[in-house]
Amino acid sequence: MLDRLPVEIVERIVTKIPDTDLIAASKVDRVWWQEVRREAYKRWENYATTIGDVYCEIQALGKHYIKREIDWITFEDVNDLYKRWINRLTEDQLYIMEKMLRNGMVVDP
Repeated sequence: MLDRLPVEIVERIVTKIPDTDLIAASKVDRVWWQEVRREAYKRWENYATTIGDVYCEIQALGKHYIKREIDWITFEDVNDLYKRWINRLTEDQLYIMEKMLRNGMVVDP
């Protein structure tokens, strides 16, 4: 039954699978493998974009601090929060890439 699902349904199912279970779904068949690979790349790219956005926020926060628009305590608190967020996003991004590498999904040069 699962090997006869339309690709559109497989796409919708794959988008709802959490990162930790995503690669396991690629074992169903070739269509699932392709859709999981596509979704994993999309998530990896989203993590990279979000990390870049948070980094820009950190840079903007630093400029506000230098101009004395915010106090030191606020700067440190917000900066630490952003750094923890970047670390978490990086861990999630690396998790996806590691799973993709182990399952032969990274084929781009």
